[in-house]
Amino acid sequence: MKKSVFRVAALGGGHGLSATLAALRIIAAEHLTAIVTVADDGGSSGRIRQDMDVLPPGDLRMALAALCDDTEWGRTWAQVMQHRFRSRDGVTGSLDDHAMGNLLIVALWELIGDPVDGLRWAGALLGARGQVLPMSRQPLTMSGLVHPPVHERTEPGEEDGAPVRIGSQVELAKAGRMGRLSDVEIHPAQAQACVEAVSAIELSDWVVFGPGSWYTSVLPHLLLEDMRTALYETEAKRCIVMNLIAETDETAGMSPADHLRVLHHYAPQIRIDRVLADPESVKQSEREEFQEVAAQIGAQVVYQEVRSTDRPDVHDPLRLAMALHEVFNS
Repeated sequence: MKKSVFRVAALGGGHGLSATLAALRIIAAEHLTAIVTVADDGGSSGRIRQDMDVLPPGDLRMALAALCDDTEWGRTWAQVMQHRFRSRDGVTGSLDDHAMGNLLIVALWELIGDPVDGLRWAGALLGARGQVLPMSRQPLTMSGLVHPPVHERTEPGEEDGAPVRIGSQVELAKAGRMGRLSDVEIHPAQAQACVEAVSAIELSDWVVFGPGSWYTSVLPHLLLEDMRTALYETEAKRCIVMNLIAETDETAGMSPADHLRVLHHYAPQIRIDRVLADPESVKQSEREEFQEVAAQIGAQVVYQEVRSTDRPDVHDPLRLAMALHEVFNS
């Protein structure tokens, strides 16, 4: 018998998680929890966390905006949250490039004293469907090794191809153009996962990973020990939504199958039930390998057209909602 209402936890960050939330808002409504990475150290978020020692608010803001209803109220507040300040010509102001939503979220954190409660108040103001939670109440950082191509030298006197450790999420997000990433870590290693996020995973019917920046938005959830344990022990089924474009500044040279291998490498005990991919995102020559790797992690591949007709590099919310609804009922 098909179930009409599902409890869903969506994990990720940035534009990828926003795409999933815009779709899940249609089919999961009030039973939806967004669990967001908190390792961003660039742009407005990076400046805020450096100045104020708080969680980076940017990805949390984007998740809240994605959960706003498609009404005049919801659309207006989504635009307000995403609005970025620009000084007049010839002036460099302290508010330049800060998003209004980032400032609102941090103000609520300062007044209320807890990031989770602050996000609940922000969600109530926006009329957001579902809830947004940080993966940890503690600001995190990321690092990883970049292995340059063997024919490229690093510094004079150093061995060709010697790996270089990068300690910034922003730098990791473009490290694929420098070489192959490995040994990606979260710091502090023993940081605690947000208890409300762990509970949401435990109580969900489905957990959805991706799409998004593979190493810096999707993978972090598997690197935090408490989160990884919850994802392993939950009775929820697990679904991966693949990116529409496999090769980005972060994943240059990687095939769709390689994306699955990365997640399995860092959390081999976690089994996946479904992998959702747009047919055009996996070439015919790659499909056999892709499906074999999916089967190795316990997953069945589902091909559904989910890209926008106007912007083929962006997921269409309605198409993705219909595809996820079919996955959840399969």
